[in-house]
Amino acid sequence: MSLIVMKFGGTSVATVERIRVVAQHVKREVDAGHKVAVVVSAMSGVTNQLVAWVKEANELYDPREYDTVVASGEQVTSGLTAIALQKIGVKARSWQGWQIPIKTDAAHGSARMIDIPGNALLASMASGEVAVIAGFQGVEADGERIATLGRGGSDTSAVAIAAALKADLCDIYTDVDGVYTTDPRMVPKAKRMDKISYEEMLEMASLGAKVLQIRSVELAMVQGVRLRVRSSFVAPDQLKPFKLGEHSDVGTFVCDEDEIVEKHVVSGIAYAKDEAKVTLFGIEDKPGVAAAIFGPLAETNINVDMIVQNVSEDGKSTAMTFTVPAADLARSLDVVKAHKSKIGYRELKAATDVVKVSVIGIGMRSHAGVASSMFKALSSKGINIEAISTSEIKISVLISADYTELAVRTLHTLYGLDA
Repeated sequence: MSLIVMKFGGTSVATVERIRVVAQHVKREVDAGHKVAVVVSAMSGVTNQLVAWVKEANELYDPREYDTVVASGEQVTSGLTAIALQKIGVKARSWQGWQIPIKTDAAHGSARMIDIPGNALLASMASGEVAVIAGFQGVEADGERIATLGRGGSDTSAVAIAAALKADLCDIYTDVDGVYTTDPRMVPKAKRMDKISYEEMLEMASLGAKVLQIRSVELAMVQGVRLRVRSSFVAPDQLKPFKLGEHSDVGTFVCDEDEIVEKHVVSGIAYAKDEAKVTLFGIEDKPGVAAAIFGPLAETNINVDMIVQNVSEDGKSTAMTFTVPAADLARSLDVVKAHKSKIGYRELKAATDVVKVSVIGIGMRSHAGVASSMFKALSSKGINIEAISTSEIKISVLISADYTELAVRTLHTLYGLDA
């Protein structure tokens, strides 16, 4: 007998009929003899509606009351899921964050979990009861107020609960059947990966892949929680129940890289369209200029990604280009303009018609030439690289958004991912 956590996202529980299907997925694992905890998101679109109502009531809302409202979406889903399980003969009860309790800090709207005492859940599950847990929410450590974990927090809830319960597996059910080498809507030859390392998944999630939430992958890597991405839209009887030590042919395991026997040089291609480029021209080339630019941005909690500096031929001036999230562009420009006298730039330009394309793979650690082949391939297609950033297992380039599909397809073929 194994203990597994099953998490179902908003599209998986979008309607009562979809919740009935979720109940059948859970029953499959219960019938196999497993102890099961289920974590659910709000029904698709519900959280957006709740947030809209809060802002309509008061744009300068109290964050504590905001959490009270938006946490109700998961409360409804957990109750409905428990009811659907009971109807098909599965003993189940719903749990809210404060009942477990999932203890958090007081940062309402983006709270961090502090502790999850799992004794109550384990006692309930030992009696044969399925625990249906409202994701995305917890309670302040003093027990006074509900706190939510930020958008996408249900994935993080599921991983944290799996760690607290020492679960054998955390299954993340979504509307795709695994993690692909790139976006299959853009590249029809994209393949589902059987396994991907935590580090690769973390890079892909941070670079545009939306399958898993970044915080959940970070937590899984730190706590050693085995994840598996599966589709809830596959008929429940078409999936085999979990068996410890047996590899599933459906879904993608996110695991330690030691479990991956064949390490590809490049495992996947990701792209992010939510980037903006800022360029400052005519800056005097002297010590302290970079600090004058990026210090104020950091103080405003604006995350700067790629940075490129071009010194003029006479060495007297420089142009500085950097990227920020597109959502932060307006704030970034305000900050830079406010510090113009200190920075001393002549001209400021910004653009949002750019995209960041990245190649990711743990095999890059031991293989040379990945970057040069990438640059040559893009050059051969007439694609100009505007900025570059690297880590041990990824290379990212900033290019014109017009070339997104061409670049992704070219690199997918270049690194043998079509095969």
